[in-house]
Amino acid sequence: MEDFVFENSTKAYFGKKAVSRYLPGLLEQYGPNVMLAYGGGSIKRNGIYDEVMAILKAAGKNVTEFAGILSNPTYAKVLEGAAVARKCRADLILAVGGGSVFDCCKAVSLAAVYDGDVWAGFWAKAGTIDFPTVPLGIILTVSGTGSEMNGGAVITNEDLKVKTGRDYPALNARFALLDPLYTLSVPRKQFVSGVFDSLSHMMEIYFSAPDTDNVSDSMNEALMQSVIRNLRAALRNPADYNARSNLVWLSTMAENRILKLGKKTDFQCHILEHSLGAYTDCNHGCGLSVLHPVYYRHIYKDGAAKFARFATRVWEIPAEGKSREELAKAGVEALAAFIREIGMPTTLRELGIQDKSLLKPVAAGCTASPGSYRRMDPDEIYQIFQEAF
Repeated sequence: MEDFVFENSTKAYFGKKAVSRYLPGLLEQYGPNVMLAYGGGSIKRNGIYDEVMAILKAAGKNVTEFAGILSNPTYAKVLEGAAVARKCRADLILAVGGGSVFDCCKAVSLAAVYDGDVWAGFWAKAGTIDFPTVPLGIILTVSGTGSEMNGGAVITNEDLKVKTGRDYPALNARFALLDPLYTLSVPRKQFVSGVFDSLSHMMEIYFSAPDTDNVSDSMNEALMQSVIRNLRAALRNPADYNARSNLVWLSTMAENRILKLGKKTDFQCHILEHSLGAYTDCNHGCGLSVLHPVYYRHIYKDGAAKFARFATRVWEIPAEGKSREELAKAGVEALAAFIREIGMPTTLRELGIQDKSLLKPVAAGCTASPGSYRRMDPDEIYQIFQEAF
């Protein structure tokens, strides 16, 4: 294990009826003004909005709504939310939804109290948050990003065509309410996409140094197997509460910083997808499902030992009669087959991207991940996008 410092300040409340059981007591800790943030309005159709509003009103809170946070949240939306938070003098931002809503609200909690250019100070480069931000609480309806239990926020600057993320412990939510039953309201594509995003997080931590025996890798193998097993169960029976509850917590575990301890991490695929998303606004998990097998076919020989271990321990592929390199490749192809099995896209064209000339600026917007088994140069990054097309 490499050296690390671990911090996670978010208190998670997990299980059925988590919102009705815990939110009333949590609200007593904050002032009268609550900014209720959510996405495109699905929470109004599925009854979650009415439940939350009833609790807020019973607690005597003054509620100001901040709606319309879509996938790939933009810097413009962050600034809009900051203005709303300042105007209502928000004592608490209550974010209801999935990772896009949470990411946007973390940035809003900072922008609402910061006088300077938030993008320049905290997203274009890493900054230091040494002042109080607006407290944030989270109610999860869509799992996948793991944003509910970290300080990470991925924001798209539309003017610059840049999508980037930063993780600041100061932006962790104070509390996260996780009721797996809420995920029943999510359409199949969005549900599967979120689950694949959580698997992507696990893989990008796993396929990096150190490759000597370490706790993070051992945990990760068990978690990846659990994602695969429980997603299959949930697709067979969408009402399978056990599978859904496991998938919610698996997503949280993937990004609550525990798996990253002592690991270098290789988030090259997320870097590639973020640039793709900045130009196309494609679904994040779908973009990852296209890019992962292509990228891993480029690097599996450089990390053959770990990819071979992935094949045997995660996919349970027999090692007998195979060289280490053959076994490593078999693990990558097992991943590709699983992506097809769960109905995720496998090419950029399936994502609706028909203009191949777009690939050059998308590739040019990518940087190389320092944790990769082989550092990508610009030509190879462009080649990956061409192969994915």
